[in-house]
Amino acid sequence: GESETVRVGEWVMAVGNPFGVGQTVTLGIVSALGRSIGLINYEDLIQTDASINPGNSGGALVNMQGELVGMNSAILSRSGGSQGIGFAIPSNMAMRIIDALQTHGTVQRAYLGVLPQPVSQSMADYHGLDRPRGVIISQVNDDTPADRAGLRNGDIILSVDGQEIKNPSMLRNVISLSDVGHTAELEILRDGKEKTVDVELDVLPDTDGQARPAEPDDDDVSLDGVTVTPL
Repeated sequence: GESETVRVGEWVMAVGNPFGVGQTVTLGIVSALGRSIGLINYEDLIQTDASINPGNSGGALVNMQGELVGMNSAILSRSGGSQGIGFAIPSNMAMRIIDALQTHGTVQRAYLGVLPQPVSQSMADYHGLDRPRGVIISQVNDDTPADRAGLRNGDIILSVDGQEIKNPSMLRNVISLSDVGHTAELEILRDGKEKTVDVELDVLPDTDGQARPAEPDDDDVSLDGVTVTPL
C-alpha cells in the first residue's frame, strides 16, 4: 500500500506475535503521522492506538483493504505493555530501503549539507509568512550539494519536489529517501521573495556529511559582556 495516502483517523490493524502467544491481530486508528521519537536517525513514523506489544515489532500494519502501510516498530509505555501509543515505519520508507539493498547492497542516502532549524511564529512574522512553515537554514557546509547550488544561511526551505516541509526531521527524511544524483527542486524564501533552486543531491559521506554547528572561537571577544538566549 501507499503509506503517503494514510490519513489520521482511518482504521488500521496491527499483526504480530505479542509476548510470544502466537499470531495476533489488533484494531485501532491512525493517531498521528510524521512522528519523531528519537528511536532511529531517520523517522517519519505512523502513530496508532492499535494494541502493539513486545513481539509485534516487524509485523504488518495494514489498512482496511488489507494493504501493508507500515511495519510495527515501537511503543511508548511506562509499564512495558501497550498504552495505545504505538509506532510503525511507513511502507514507502521500508520499500525504498529494500530497493536500495537489492540494487546496491547498501543503503545510499542523499543529503543537502545544511543545518536546518524550525521556523517559529516570530520568525514567520519577521519573514512575512502567513504561518510558521518550512525550515530555516542556519548553516551551509562547504563543498556540499547545498553550497554548490547557492543556498545561503537564512534561506527558508518551503518545499522539496512539491512536498511541503514542516520541520527539520521531515526535510531530512525527504532528502535522504531521494535517489542519489536526483535534481531536487527546492522552493525557498529569500529576502521576502519565493524562488526555486535546483539542487543535485549527492551521496551522504561516511564521515561528516551533515552540517554541524560551528565550533566556538576562543579568541573571539566580540560578545564579551553580552548574555544571549535562544529565541
